[in-house]
Amino acid sequence: MTTILITGFGPFPGARFNPTDPLVRRLARLRRPALRNVTLVGHVFATSYAAVDRELPQLIARYHPDALLMFGLATRAKRLRVELRARNALALLPDASRAVLARLTIAPGGPSDRAMPMPRQALLAAARSARVPAAFSRDAGRYLCNYICWQAASAVAAAQGPRLAAFVHVPPVTRTPRLRRYGRKKLAAADLARAGEAIVMALAAAARR
Repeated sequence: MTTILITGFGPFPGARFNPTDPLVRRLARLRRPALRNVTLVGHVFATSYAAVDRELPQLIARYHPDALLMFGLATRAKRLRVELRARNALALLPDASRAVLARLTIAPGGPSDRAMPMPRQALLAAARSARVPAAFSRDAGRYLCNYICWQAASAVAAAQGPRLAAFVHVPPVTRTPRLRRYGRKKLAAADLARAGEAIVMALAAAARR
């Protein structure tokens, strides 16, 4: 049996609605022949450093996932971004609980970055196969999304941790797709769900190997 832990975040300052919340809940209910013998566990974190520090280790200890698939909102993004690395950097910005980590690095004295251990080409191809614009990114920011990337990559490096960890930034969505300039459409929740499903299946295939 293969287990995939799928996570998202709730609202945070500047984003009263976070589309990763309903996305994760929807993906955790997926039932497909390609996912036979795959257990999907969904979890939505409050957008706080304390929630990640407390709940991520608890989830890993409880479910022993083979892979982590994490989603976060990038408010200025226009496409899905498959993050390639976590940076050892923090912004002095308050989280949803108004807490600020009073330092500029996640792990003082640690490496400058950590690669995300994932089948990057397969995940990018999966998102694009769902007819959703997607690209690689080497900058996950310095907020909670980057923070959980770092913690997940660290968990993979630990003994008996997950083998894979992937993070995907999603753009804001609309319920009714509208044309952008140059004829481009703003993504809708259904687009995210379609891409998310393809990514889940690609990660499950990699986790089985």
